[in-house]
Order: sequence, then C-alpha cells, then structure tokens
Amino acid sequence: MLKALVAGERDPVVLADLAKGTLRKKKIPLLRQALYGRFNHHHGLIVGLALDHLEHIEAAIASLDAEVDRVMAPFAEARDRLDTITGVGKRAAECIVAEIGIDMSRFPTPAHLASWAGMCPGNNITGGKRRSGKTNNGDRWLAEILNECAWAAARSRDTYLSAQFWRLARRIGKKKAAVAVGHSILVIAWHLLTNAVDYADLGGDWFNRGTDPNRRTNNLVHQLQALGYSVTLRPAA
Repeated sequence: MLKALVAGERDPVVLADLAKGTLRKKKIPLLRQALYGRFNHHHGLIVGLALDHLEHIEAAIASLDAEVDRVMAPFAEARDRLDTITGVGKRAAECIVAEIGIDMSRFPTPAHLASWAGMCPGNNITGGKRRSGKTNNGDRWLAEILNECAWAAARSRDTYLSAQFWRLARRIGKKKAAVAVGHSILVIAWHLLTNAVDYADLGGDWFNRGTDPNRRTNNLVHQLQALGYSVTLRPAA
C-alpha cells in the first residue's frame, strides 16, 4: 500500500484491496477510511525515502546473516544442540557459542562456567551473616542474552524452565527469577556441550512430582482453608 501511494495511487478502494493476511479478512472497511485523505507529492517523497532506507537495512541484515552462517558452519552441531533448550533460539544459541565456545574442558564443572560468566549469586558473608547476593561481574554480553532467553522460556507452556521462573517469581520477583533461569540455561548448555546430547525437558510438573505427596496435600488443604473452605479428604475409589 505504501509503495502504491508513492507510485501515485490515491483511490482508497484500490489501496485497501492490496491488504494481506488478517487486514484483508477483517479490516478492509477501516482501511478504506484510513486511506482517504490528503497525500501529496511531499508525503510520497518522505515515505519513499523511508522505504528505501528500510530496504537498505533489510539487505544489510541479510548480508550479515549470511556471514554469520558462514562463520558458524564449523559450530553448527553445537548451535543446534543449544537451540533445543526452551527459550533459546538460533541467534541466541550462536551468541552463547560465541561467548563460551564449544570446548567445556576449560570449565571443570557447570558451577565454574556460571561463576566465570557472572551468573551465580555473590558470596558476601561477614561474621556468619549473609549480606548481598548480587551476582559477580562477568561476561555482560552473555548475561544479557541469557536474560532474554529466560524471559522467552517464562512465556513457554508446560516446561521445566517456565515452572521454575514462576515458582521463583512469586517469592523473589521476576527480575531475580530471570537471572536464576538464565543460570539454569547456562548449566544446561554446559551439560549439552560436554555430553554431546540434546535437551530433554523435565516437564512443567517437575516440581510437583518432586514434592512429598503428604506435604503437597497439606499445602493445598491450607490454601483452600485460607480461602474460607472447610475441606474433608476422602481417598478415591
């Protein structure tokens, strides 16, 4: 539609008919109203320059994507393994590989990797009292991408990382929960790269499955009682 406007088309009916997808199915009348108005040569010049700039940026991104794919070719297997982690996409996996490499022998344990990356709680204890738990300074580029992956994992459905995020968010807040999930993603990455395996999700009910049945039953009863219900338990047939 914008290109047609720049080319000189002014008929709202013709312009609205160029719509695609959901716009075409539901919003043709609204588009006709929106496209009826004053649009002269000056506006066409500005929109044309903006479209040319957008096409230039898209071409630059395509060139960079091609170069990244060329450079990542020797590490494609490791990238694809990391891509199986919930919340980690292809680009995020490439960033993780770029920051930590694929040889995990330099990190004896996942805890060493988390400490190096600055994705573990600080160890500030004075006189037997634990003070600040702020994370240490580490690889901020890695920390940022892991944080983004953690938020993406939180929006997933019925996954271990999503369950971990919301379980922690209720107690320590969403920002700290994102850091904790980012730490988990980094630990998972260490295991995948060390053992050359793909990620196998534990499921969104993992924390419930790991809880003592009697303790979980008592917690649920207490929650219902707090809401004002009288609960009587009877074993199922």
